[in-house]
Amino acid sequence: VQLQASGGGLVQAGGSLRLSCAASGGAFSTVLMGWFRQAPGKDREFVAAISWTGGIEYADSVKGQFTISRDNAKNTAYLQMNSLKPGDTAVYYCAAKFGLLSRYSGQYNYWGQGTLVTVSS
Repeated sequence: VQLQASGGGLVQAGGSLRLSCAASGGAFSTVLMGWFRQAPGKDREFVAAISWTGGIEYADSVKGQFTISRDNAKNTAYLQMNSLKPGDTAVYYCAAKFGLLSRYSGQYNYWGQGTLVTVSS
């Protein structure tokens, strides 16, 4: 499975962005898709994940602010990010795995290249 993330950019605090992750080369409809982020000087952290059956999990820090979704017909997963704060500034990565929902990056087998989100104050 190859993943291509896009949609990052510079946005003012309070603004919104939608990230996309296009998948190819595999059975997208059966993989679990996740989003992670890595801020400068920090470890990569879990953001959200969605299973192929629609099960969803969010990090506590983004609940009510971010929404993960997927369109199996388009082989694409999305991360809608609202009310963005400077603390959301990071490189955002999409990732994929088979099996159960997971917050652990080490359990994801496939990774996109990352897209930078910068939130200005």
